Amino acid sequence: MRDNRWNEDDAERFAAAEGETAADRALGHRVYTSRLIGSDPDLVMHGGGNTSVKATRPTLQGEDKRVLHIKGSGWDLDTIEGPGLPGVWLDPLLALRTLDALSDEQMVDAQRAALLQSSSPNPSVETLLHAFLPHTFVDHTHATAFLALANLPQATEVIAGIFGGRLAVVPYIMPGFALAKKAAEVFEADPDVEGLILLNHGHFTFGETAKESYDRVIDHTNRVEQWLADKAGGRTFETTVHRVRVPEDAVLAADVLPVLRGMLGAMRSDHHGTDMPMPVFDVRGGPAIETFLKRDDLDDLSRRGVGSPDHVIRTKAFPLHLSRATIDGGTEATRAAVDAWADAYRAYFASNNERVGGIKTMLERIPGLAWIEGVGLIGIGKDSASAAAAADIGEQTIEVMALGEAAGSFRPIGEADTFDMEHWSLEQAKLAKSRPKAFAGRVVLVTGGGGAIGLATAKAFAALGASVAVADLSTDALDKAQTALGGSALTIEADITAPGAGAAAVEAVCARFGGIDIVVSNAGAAMQGLLVDLDDDTLRTSFELNFFSHLALAKAAVATIRAQGRGGQLLFNVSKQAVNPGKGFGAYGLPKAATFFLVRQLALELGGEGIRVNGVNADRIRSGLLTDAFIEKRAEARGVSTADYMAGNLLQAEVEASHVADAFVALAQAERTTAHVMTVDGGNIEAALR
Repeated sequence: MRDNRWNEDDAERFAAAEGETAADRALGHRVYTSRLIGSDPDLVMHGGGNTSVKATRPTLQGEDKRVLHIKGSGWDLDTIEGPGLPGVWLDPLLALRTLDALSDEQMVDAQRAALLQSSSPNPSVETLLHAFLPHTFVDHTHATAFLALANLPQATEVIAGIFGGRLAVVPYIMPGFALAKKAAEVFEADPDVEGLILLNHGHFTFGETAKESYDRVIDHTNRVEQWLADKAGGRTFETTVHRVRVPEDAVLAADVLPVLRGMLGAMRSDHHGTDMPMPVFDVRGGPAIETFLKRDDLDDLSRRGVGSPDHVIRTKAFPLHLSRATIDGGTEATRAAVDAWADAYRAYFASNNERVGGIKTMLERIPGLAWIEGVGLIGIGKDSASAAAAADIGEQTIEVMALGEAAGSFRPIGEADTFDMEHWSLEQAKLAKSRPKAFAGRVVLVTGGGGAIGLATAKAFAALGASVAVADLSTDALDKAQTALGGSALTIEADITAPGAGAAAVEAVCARFGGIDIVVSNAGAAMQGLLVDLDDDTLRTSFELNFFSHLALAKAAVATIRAQGRGGQLLFNVSKQAVNPGKGFGAYGLPKAATFFLVRQLALELGGEGIRVNGVNADRIRSGLLTDAFIEKRAEARGVSTADYMAGNLLQAEVEASHVADAFVALAQAERTTAHVMTVDGGNIEAALR
């Protein structure tokens, strides 16, 4: 059940933050309750839903006019601020209601023409619906419980039973001018209602204060949840989106997902006519998903449709369903299932595009969701964020389906309406149209990712759009890395020298993101001492960390890259010790020299498969052995300051971890470079490669 989280002190704080006028304070309350709604994924998620408030503001001539503040395109309710609720002069919008028809383009033009500020984002596609309702505050949600109710064939009768006359029912109409007019007509026929339910779509409430409308959101949703709980054996409705990023069977996931990712990457490239990144996966598991994927009607449910029309832009019209029998049938059985999905999607597009006169273009030809028995629910996207959004919606959808089936039947909008929403330009505008970042769609694993060089490298790749995983022995370092990289990053606690640790790290990355594109094998440590005085255990320990762990990780990564069939990259942190040995560092330099050779040998052996192998030789970076105390000791021994010691190179400038990270990124972008080791040392002739 939903908790009512209204707090007077918080409401006052938001109101005061927007200003002192009545209009500003109302906008502050609007921001506050929008965030309350947006922070609960069982009410709205990922750009869904919208909220508004009507107020009075002066024109440039000083005349008071009515204004509608409504959620703008590109804003999410959970993080919305005042600018995310652009003001629109209300009277010009109300005048539109006298028209018999209004195209989408005309509607957008009219709304933008009425903006108080020309730089504001486009008002919501449902602006006119909010405008045509007379209430001060209006809230629109896509609550899980209401979606289950709205997609029942007997929804109208059930609504009457739950609410009596408190909610009015609006038949399904695609969002826009026609829906706005119809919703207003339904309300005006019964003006005492507290809200509207839009069949197959969602829920509206309204009130004269922000609290009144928000209270109704919570009250109405809880009433529907209680009714569904009675139908579904006492379900508690704590939350639908669990975000358990653990597959049912991690080993199976690591086997299946890279193969699927490679197939979808090939399909994507074929559709666009150019080499495209493979999609990123967001793998979800947990009891609710495992139970759902054991249903015997999955094939039927997978073709029913979406829980709410605006979900289709992220999930596509139907998911890819891979049964356990398909998985057990191996790669060819999986390929046949993927091809069957593609054929079905092409047929869906072709028939509906013909219906609308052949004016639409197929935007993408891969699924947005996959149901894989034995693995879990998979969100599929161009990057981690879009994959996570698809997975969140996917979790909500299977709950809506299960509840709907328990309460009568899940019967969403039909294929034609789904197609119209999927290819509606105003709906597509919700998705970012910015140029993709350089590493969007790429999955990067960095070992030693909690150290200075490793974390700087992970941050550099993440800043360019990569989905990043870091492995490290230190839990404290991993905690710091998680904070620095954000919740979408994967952290893996691992002693990379342990038997099977490299393979386990790659498996964890596959179980999280579906595969791997780039490995930065960075873990290492320097052991000191003259070789003739070193005990064998120290030298063997150094070889295990500084050479054999790199080789083991490379083997595991190559197996996954081969399964994907789309090429990949191995990047190694070597060391200038490999070519310019230092006295007392033989135990470090010997395995690093072997790793230097490993770069070239692997490049020779893997180049024909599109797998590039490169390395970086760095020197004097504040990390690992090069602590402040060590630097001071070395500087004192040479009779120079610590700054001069660290800048002891041709450029007379200290080399930082970020510079090493830049080198890894540059090598990753150098598509025609392999078997290369790049020096990052500020200039050291003795270490320069010939």
